[in-house]
Amino acid sequence: MGLRERKKAETRAALSWAAIRLAVERGFDNVRVEDIAAAAGVSPRTFNNYFGSKGEAIVSRHLDRLRRGADELRARPAHEPLWTAISQAALTYFEPGPELLAHPVADRDSWVAGVRAMIAEPALQGDLLRASVQAQAEFAVAVADRTGTDPHKDMYPHLVAAAVMAATDVAQTHSLRAEPRVPMSQLLTEALAQFAAGLPAPEPPPGS
Repeated sequence: MGLRERKKAETRAALSWAAIRLAVERGFDNVRVEDIAAAAGVSPRTFNNYFGSKGEAIVSRHLDRLRRGADELRARPAHEPLWTAISQAALTYFEPGPELLAHPVADRDSWVAGVRAMIAEPALQGDLLRASVQAQAEFAVAVADRTGTDPHKDMYPHLVAAAVMAATDVAQTHSLRAEPRVPMSQLLTEALAQFAAGLPAPEPPPGS
């Protein structure tokens, strides 16, 4: 990636992180495009060069993480079993970006409550759905490349990609509500392991 492309990627990431942080702190309806641009140190016009709405900016970071997972899947060793490779690739979702490292979360409880409210915002659902559909299609191509299947003719890569997206969504939701806290990486690893095992029914509790 050249310097120009890297700068553009950094600006896009900074805008997305600013949108997320402000929406979590203030509430989705209390954040304007002008606020996001100011927090990222750019003009509203620059914001509009990257995103069509604050919702699109918020989900951009999620989409980039999912795309990174597809790239990592392609980079995994060829001899590695598919679901092992997927699990390892998915762990890259949780690598903190420079924005989060520069602005660490001080109060986790308040942050989790804000994230929960943000992702439940009805106005954001369309953007989240579009991002998931796009990421799922790209992940299916990566699965097809690895398994020698055809993403235009075969269901298999799309079934796998849909399972990975479902596991990601369920693990994220569970992570936000679990008490005591369970790391998202652990939950996603467990969810993918259950898919790899064929999603067997859980054993009944003793004495039931």
